[in-house]
Amino acid sequence: MDDIVRTRIRDSFSAQSMMTTLGAQLDSIAAGEIVITAPILPGVRQQQGFGHAGLTFSIGDSAAGYAALTTLPIENEVVTAEIKINLLAPAQGDRLRATGRVVKPGRRLIVVSAEVHALKDGNATLIAILQGTMVPVSI
Repeated sequence: MDDIVRTRIRDSFSAQSMMTTLGAQLDSIAAGEIVITAPILPGVRQQQGFGHAGLTFSIGDSAAGYAALTTLPIENEVVTAEIKINLLAPAQGDRLRATGRVVKPGRRLIVVSAEVHALKDGNATLIAILQGTMVPVSI
């Protein structure tokens, strides 16, 4: 993976107003794998004080999508065709970490997954698993 791909992903991530609103940051870029973290801010909590599933889903979807993008030529972008989430535990902690991975790359469909962990006091708890399909599109 070259610096052009890394720069492209960083620039694209920076342009996402949703990620900015959530305070999310791009922590790691590797071929077929992206890590995004976000704080569990007061404005993204659900009624019981846990991080909202919407936060979990948003960073999981973005991590999986950017992982797919690492496998594509520079003239392509990617959009989510479908993605499902299994919520495994409450999002208790200070931050969430989403690790998106490519399961099966392709020219027309890319199967992806993401794991989301809640980080608290140096411990990471798996709180969600996502699996989906990304579709390459020409820009």
